[in-house]
Amino acid sequence: MAYLILGLVVFLGTHSIRIFTENWRTRTRARIGEGAYKGLYSVVSLLGFVAIVWGFGVARETPAMLWTPPVAMRHVAGLLTLLAFVLLAAAYIPRNGIKARFHHPMVLGVKVWALAHLLANGSAAHVLLFGSFLAWGVADFIAARRRDRALGTVYPAGTASATAITVAAGAGAWLVFAMWLHGLWIGVRPFG
Repeated sequence: MAYLILGLVVFLGTHSIRIFTENWRTRTRARIGEGAYKGLYSVVSLLGFVAIVWGFGVARETPAMLWTPPVAMRHVAGLLTLLAFVLLAAAYIPRNGIKARFHHPMVLGVKVWALAHLLANGSAAHVLLFGSFLAWGVADFIAARRRDRALGTVYPAGTASATAITVAAGAGAWLVFAMWLHGLWIGVRPFG
């Protein structure tokens, strides 16, 4: 569990710089340069991610169960992760109505993904991993919306066609991941 905790601290800590120390981030980027900052940020984030994956894998070998979720929560989690994939797609497809409405769909997608996994899993490692991502997502979403208000950020209106493409892309990615890649990469097949 120590590697999982270390990975979460490093990965989410790196991704929390903008939440808690926006001025430090701006000064550091100006001092060392945009490329160097992004390179350092990427390396530290990757190290944290590797520690999360390693630590979570080790923790899953001897799970400490806190509760056993009802089977129905797997179905709820499936629907919520579908929504999370659509929100993730909305972060990248220009001029969709989802981004126009929520402004930060990727962070919202992380929150939905984390909640889905918390509902469907009851081990201490799952609670630590997904609870940490959920708490980070809440804090980041609040900070991002606050920055938008302070800067007067205006998001372009979405179009029906871009929104339809977003939903289709997100649903397609969810289908591929849920049916094949989750089992291959994570070792758990959500739908049997």
